[in-house]
Amino acid sequence: MTEPAPTRAGFPDEPPLPHGIGAVLTLANLVTLARLAAAPLLAADVQARFHASCGLLFVYAVATDLVDGRLARRRGEASRLGGLFDHATDAIFVATGLGALAKLGLLTPLLPALVLLSFLQYVVDSRVHRGLPLRASSLGRVNGISYYVLLGTVLIRDALALGGPSDRAVAFLAWTLVATTVVSMADRAVAWRRPSVAR
Repeated sequence: MTEPAPTRAGFPDEPPLPHGIGAVLTLANLVTLARLAAAPLLAADVQARFHASCGLLFVYAVATDLVDGRLARRRGEASRLGGLFDHATDAIFVATGLGALAKLGLLTPLLPALVLLSFLQYVVDSRVHRGLPLRASSLGRVNGISYYVLLGTVLIRDALALGGPSDRAVAFLAWTLVATTVVSMADRAVAWRRPSVAR
């Protein structure tokens, strides 16, 4: 997502999977796909202000995110393709949820846009198209987790009818993440321009 901590990617000694449909339709990838399918449901429920449903969908997303990587490693299905799909699903789910909140005026629309842009930069910079593993920076990992935390904070607050944090605090946190995401993207851009030996 953007740049969350690696779950299924980044294992240089991982066994290659068979080519073909069997390498894609693994149980772990199907769990990830189920999380991806929840993204448009979350957006619709946020707009409809179905707070209880939004809270449940968020818990569901976190649960599947914790399960899919463990399943892949336990079943010997870990692959860079699965890792990329997992990260992409996280980015789409979080950006969709944050975008729905932005549409309600709770946070700046810059944040969900930057979530997707930073993820694309993350993929390109990692040179996944050349078969290399995903590489997350320290700040990128923190940002990736923080996107989930911000989204979950609002959804769980509303689902449980809690008094805080306030909308003003949520907006401030969103702008803080905009700033840290820009810093992370700038750092990656600078690293990209360095000689490959330095990277």
